[in-house]
Amino acid sequence: MKIGRNDPCWCGSGQKYKKCHFEFDERLEDLKSKGYKIPSHKLIKTPEQIEGIKASARINIAVLDYVAEHIKAGISTEEINGWVDSVTREMGGIPAPLNYEGFPKSVCTSLNDEVCHGIPADDIILKDGDIINVDVSTIYNGYFSDSSRMFCIGNVSEDKNKLVDVARECLDVGLKEVKPFTPLGNMSNAINELAKSHGYSIVREIGGHGCGLEFHEEPWVGYTLPADTGMILAPGMCFTIEPMVNMGKADIVQDDENGWTIYTEDGSPSAQWEIQVLVTEDGAEIISY
Repeated sequence: MKIGRNDPCWCGSGQKYKKCHFEFDERLEDLKSKGYKIPSHKLIKTPEQIEGIKASARINIAVLDYVAEHIKAGISTEEINGWVDSVTREMGGIPAPLNYEGFPKSVCTSLNDEVCHGIPADDIILKDGDIINVDVSTIYNGYFSDSSRMFCIGNVSEDKNKLVDVARECLDVGLKEVKPFTPLGNMSNAINELAKSHGYSIVREIGGHGCGLEFHEEPWVGYTLPADTGMILAPGMCFTIEPMVNMGKADIVQDDENGWTIYTEDGSPSAQWEIQVLVTEDGAEIISY
């Protein structure tokens, strides 16, 4: 239904529409008339919701900090799973991955040529020279947070170190392109161009996602979109930036046995960092890292 200028704003602020989101909607409608896809109102988080997501993120960050302090050669990925589960619950949260669409563990641990969704196990032991992504997601009071970090175990080869560093740099160049009322593709293109400049490739089929009120929301965030395409970013949107950067080709395969773990098809190493960001009036704020 069309909202009158003097009606209460759809965001629940209690203010009149004309004093709250009227100009916001007018700006989006103008972009829509030019052919851009615009976000629905349900993707715009309220101040109360943002505070809830940030509270969840504080747990998520603390869990990854704990992992960073304790991870080393000789431990199993199942031990990492135990840390994540325990610390999350001690802080009042719930590990979001556990039983999500049947996923059996509280965290994803993706090693070397595993792109994502690696399943922790007692017999997967970290060794000198490994690189591993630890992907933590948290539910707290019904709000979701999600971020991941790469860890280099012991003496990692120069080429793996560079891959991990460039994957981190991809977040930095992408974040600079997260601006209100601009297309998502600007961020995606910046990331893809940086990866390609180093001879790397970006996984096409798997990307980031909206996150906050649910584990996975719109928009789907791909990293091979051309500039000036994709959904318009608007203040209040919350999503993850998590490009998966392969040292070799972009092609991937799924584990036939567990139905979850994704590998590079050519066996080359893959690296991924993930942050959760909030689009603001003048750029972006990192919620979880």
